[in-house]
This record gives sequence, C-alpha cells and structure tokens, in this order.
Amino acid sequence: MASLFNHPGFLRDNASKDRGRVYPVELFFDLVFVFAITQLSHSLLQNLTLPGLVNATLLFLAVWWVWMYTTWSTNWLDPERLPVRIALFVMMLAGLIMSISIPTAFGAGGLAFAAAYAFMQVGRTAFVIYAIGSASPTHRRNFGRILTWLATAGLLWIAGGLTEGNTRLAFWILALSLDYIAPFARFWVPVAGASQTTDWDVDGHHIAERCSLFVLIALGESLIITGTTFEKLTVTAATVAALTSAVLSTVAMWWIYFAIGAERGTHHIAHSADPGRIARDGYTYLHIIIVAGVIVSAVGDELVLAHPGGHVELKYLLVIVGAPILFLIGNGLFKRLSAGNFPLSHLVGFGVLAAIGIAEGLTHLFTPLALSIATSLALVVVAAWEWRSLRGSRPEHTIG
Repeated sequence: MASLFNHPGFLRDNASKDRGRVYPVELFFDLVFVFAITQLSHSLLQNLTLPGLVNATLLFLAVWWVWMYTTWSTNWLDPERLPVRIALFVMMLAGLIMSISIPTAFGAGGLAFAAAYAFMQVGRTAFVIYAIGSASPTHRRNFGRILTWLATAGLLWIAGGLTEGNTRLAFWILALSLDYIAPFARFWVPVAGASQTTDWDVDGHHIAERCSLFVLIALGESLIITGTTFEKLTVTAATVAALTSAVLSTVAMWWIYFAIGAERGTHHIAHSADPGRIARDGYTYLHIIIVAGVIVSAVGDELVLAHPGGHVELKYLLVIVGAPILFLIGNGLFKRLSAGNFPLSHLVGFGVLAAIGIAEGLTHLFTPLALSIATSLALVVVAAWEWRSLRGSRPEHTIG
C-alpha cells in the first residue's frame, strides 16, 4: 500500500511505442455513453419542442464534456495502472447514474444528474492531480487550474439540481457556460495565471482515435434505434423504404467522416507543433457538431419510421433536414483544419439540403418518407464526391 501512495506518477511512457494506444478499459468506459446517447435521443423525440430542444442540447453538451475531459485525462494517464482503472470504473458508475437521470433531469432526477456530473468532473480531476504525482509539475499546475474552474461550475450544477423550472435551467446554462469557456480562457485563475496550449502535449493519435470511436458509437446507436423501432412496426413497403433510407443515411455519414477526414485529421494533429490547440479546437469543440448531427438524425429516422406518410410538420422538417446539415457543417469545419478549406462537396451538399428544406416549406409536396429519401440521397452524393475526389490522396499530400 505504501508504494501506491508514494508513486512517481501514473503517466504513460512517452518513449513507449504504445504511447497513444487506446486500451480496452477505455472502450469499456465508453459503453456507458452508448446508453447516454440512447437516452438523449429518446428524450428529444418525446419532447420535440423548443424547450425540449434546449434541454436536450444542454444535457448533450454536459455528456460530451464529461466524456471529453476523461479522454484528455487518459491521454496522459496509463490505463494499465490499477488505480487508473479503478478510477475509470468509479466514473462508469457515476456515468450510469447520470445517464439514467437524463429523461428526468429537468424534473425529479435533476439533483442526481447534477451530482453525478459534478462528481465525475471534480473527482476525476482531483484524481489526475494525485496520479501525476511528481512526474510532471507542468501537468499538475494545469490540472490545478482545471480543478478550480470545474469546482466552481460544479457548485452551480448542484445549485441548479436543488432548484426547479427556469431557475434550474438558468443555473445550468451558467455552469455549462463556465465549463465551455474554460479551455478558451486557457483555465486562467488569479495568481496562477493561464495554461499554454503547448503545455497540453497530447498524443494526437490517441485523441483522434478516441473521438473517431465516439462518432462510431453515435452511428452504431443510430442503427440500433432504427432497428428497434422497425421491429415494433408492421412491415409495409413504406416502413421498409424508411428503414432503407435510415440505413443509407447512416452509411453515408460514416463514409463522409471516415473516408478521408478522420485519417487526415489524425495525421494533422500527430504532426502538429501545437497538438493541444488542435485537440481543443478540432476534437473537443468541432466534434460536438458532428456527433449532434448523428444524434438528431437518429431522431429523424425514428420519426419517419413511425409516420412515413402524411403531412410534414415543421418539427419533422427541421429534424429531417437539419440533422444532415448539422453533420456536414461539423465535418466541413473539422476538415478545414487539416485541408485549409471547407470542402466543396460539403458546401454543395449543404446547398442541396437547404433547397430541399425550402422547397418543402413552400410547397408541402413531400411526405416524411420522401423527405427522408431526398436527404439521404444528398448525403450519398457528398460521400461519393468525397471518395472520388480524394481517393488518390494520401494525408501527407494534403497537409501543408
């Protein structure tokens, strides 16, 4: 036991060839967030209103933030060390409580959600400071600043959990604002000052792979939701067509993200002189838009499966057309970091989707199924364009 409390640090070995490896325990930890994504999708589907969208967005941003901070932590910590593994298992339990509380977070489950979130953020950061030990004074100072910001926001999360209604929403918006401003403020605190992005010497391969896996989780969960919804329906030509459209759009989203963007992004961050900045901008922030697009797309697929015919309500239109637009915007901004420009294919896809949405808004000619098929085909065109224009390019040829 003495060796556990007098350790030199639980950091990964920078000289090891496995420095950026994603370990099985990290993937095991991610399983909790598969459930969280399901909860978020169902919560939005059951309350597809403006207040419901605001609530779901806030909860999604909280879920993403706690997962992302854990990913940054395991980028430095060695998951093969027993204390690190135990910490991840404790985080899994808290994450499960947080996920279970999502549907009632703005009701009876508010305090449970807030307490689980604050515990994960503050508790993990305090553990990281202990786990670093004397191995890296720079990282200890950085996480000390992070702890100050997260503890302050955590108090606001708890305060919101103890209140109700709009007061809870106001507390949580303020808390989330602090959480999201902190990295851009480089965790500045009085006396201690601010961190430098060059201090965040992350392993680019690890960060890129972890975020790619989260996108894969979201896409996989989209297929699961589609399959479980279809299973409950009567098999007709319309439901089969809706299922096909849903699968087609999911495959197209996978292709758009993984065909070249993910690989090129990995190469870019791995060879950057300031990988911490790219990890913050490209992965911590821009991937929010990508994952949100996938989650909202799953909601749209479920709506179309349940109601393939009839009039397209405004909320259906916004979800079915808005989800792929959101996904393309996120991917385009992410790819611009490594390619230097917003892909033309994504701009054209954005224009086509916007035109489809405007046409439906003016003419009301589409059924939900027809609208879904049109947006899926638009994504397929973007995917095919990306593949054809970039299939001969290697990452080293596309990065200056």
